[in-house]
Amino acid sequence: AGSKEDSFNVLDLAEYTKNRPWWRKVFAPSSGSSAEKYNVATQLVIGGVTGWCTGFIFQKVGKLAATAVGGGFFLLQIANHTGYIKVDWKLVERDVNKAKQQLKFHSSGNKMSPEVKSRVDEVIIFLKKNVVLTGGFAGGFLLGMAS
Repeated sequence: AGSKEDSFNVLDLAEYTKNRPWWRKVFAPSSGSSAEKYNVATQLVIGGVTGWCTGFIFQKVGKLAATAVGGGFFLLQIANHTGYIKVDWKLVERDVNKAKQQLKFHSSGNKMSPEVKSRVDEVIIFLKKNVVLTGGFAGGFLLGMAS
């Protein structure tokens, strides 16, 4: 029995991305902040534009969702009033009370799971490192919501 040699090459992704700077800039994970890569004006523009787009979309989706929920509730009330549907109010009350008890139970502990705490810590570190970008995003978001 003869030994077979491997006939494939191993691709080193680190070397592969070093030869393609645009790829590294766009997709490579970096531990640094945006302050190390972009000047203040660029960070404000990037944060402001993305914030405005997010706020504008959030506003439109929010109006659509509010219309859908309000319209659905209105239709349910009409259907209930005309007798098309019957609501078991005792069942609704029981479920609401059960939900209240669960909320009291979860809020009384006031402890986060380690996974959630680590994610929250990561977000806080990111916000601290990229305060100009975050500020631009917040301002753009508010402008997007207002427009």
